[in-house]
Amino acid sequence: MDIQSISVITVSYNAPDLIADLLSTFRQHYSNKMYVIDGSDDQHSKAISDIVKQYGNIDFIHFDYNIHHGPGIAWAISNLNLSGPVLVIDSDVSVLHGGFLESLVSELEPHMYGVGQLNFVNRGGFDVTDPEGALLYLHPALMLCNVEVVKQWPLPVKHGAPMIEAMTALYDADKSDLLHHVDWVREDFTNPVVHNFIRHDWQGTVKRTGSYHLDEWQKSVIQAKQESLLQSTDSQNYNRDLLSLIPFNARGVVEVGCNNGALANAYKTINPGCLYTGIEINPDNAAHARAYCDTVLNLDIESVNDVFFNSYSSSSNVWVFGDVLEHLRDPWEVLAKIRRALPADGCVVVCLPNTQHWSIQAKLSVGDFRYEDSGLLDRTHMRFFTRATMFEMFQGAGFKIEQGFPRIFGELKNENIIAAIKLMATGVGADPELALQDAMPLQYVVKAVPA
Repeated sequence: MDIQSISVITVSYNAPDLIADLLSTFRQHYSNKMYVIDGSDDQHSKAISDIVKQYGNIDFIHFDYNIHHGPGIAWAISNLNLSGPVLVIDSDVSVLHGGFLESLVSELEPHMYGVGQLNFVNRGGFDVTDPEGALLYLHPALMLCNVEVVKQWPLPVKHGAPMIEAMTALYDADKSDLLHHVDWVREDFTNPVVHNFIRHDWQGTVKRTGSYHLDEWQKSVIQAKQESLLQSTDSQNYNRDLLSLIPFNARGVVEVGCNNGALANAYKTINPGCLYTGIEINPDNAAHARAYCDTVLNLDIESVNDVFFNSYSSSSNVWVFGDVLEHLRDPWEVLAKIRRALPADGCVVVCLPNTQHWSIQAKLSVGDFRYEDSGLLDRTHMRFFTRATMFEMFQGAGFKIEQGFPRIFGELKNENIIAAIKLMATGVGADPELALQDAMPLQYVVKAVPA
């Protein structure tokens, strides 16, 4: 086939120097059509756009938020007019020698999903050394895929392992043979001295721009699947975003409000040696959770004293609250008690609803503040938080938020509501754009560590 007809996708974020290096080194050898999917802030996006304009046959597609690697690839696959083999390449790759694309093409057969570096991972996307029961994972840092085949499987997601859902689906369907490993890709990824075709600085964007979270909190979004906010007895119904922030190597996890144990089941798949303790006030849910937790305590977390929290300080270094803190009478005190007992390497992982959501603002504007059976106005909610007051709660308890992102379900398209939110913010002397951004998330998922 014509090598130059292969389309190329790369996703960028706040690193013009990386894009400049990728494009200049790639163009020394290939003139293929390229798409730069960019989620940079205004300053960096302009710099990247100016770099792209120096080269021909490249489309610069900008989003006004950090679209992230997996969702950026997924958007390109879903929305661009792509066909046949498509090359996905990280923005921190440098092309040292020509011929790598020809090599990948020679390995890719028409029925295959893709070729590149394969390694073994568990269902959480974490590398494992034992291939028994492990998944084959195709790294998106450099992969050549048949786009028509890719579209038949789940698309990349926002995750430390963005290809994990597709790889899991292939494994479960006994179709991992649609993937093919190319030896030189692994060598070029891992050998710091000798390279066959490329050089790849792993996590180069993160290292050069100071990470993806906190400072870019308001500009980050997550491409999340719509999922029920109701509790369920389905062991597969758990908050995957919450799971993504739980350290994969925790010694012990205490989940307050473990419901039916679905999150415990998912995490124990990643870290089977972890001591997982569930705390559940509902006895029926507690009974279900015992199938997945090492221990389940049927109690009210606000009924215990400091001795209880201290008893977990040596065995457990992670506490999890998935949509629980808002149900407590004094969540500030519960977090403070945990902080006093938490070991130095400990953390708290939380999912919390956002009361600043535009739907609540709209209801308040017409006096329609009614408690409901579920959702943001769940009648069992006792405390209400916004992004700002959530930060204050953790700070007051002796924590700092190390990681976090908003969970956004659905796009606000009503221009009247958008204008009203901005106007209200302007009227009280606040930033209208920030007010609008804070009105988008339905929930926040955060990881807090000792300050």
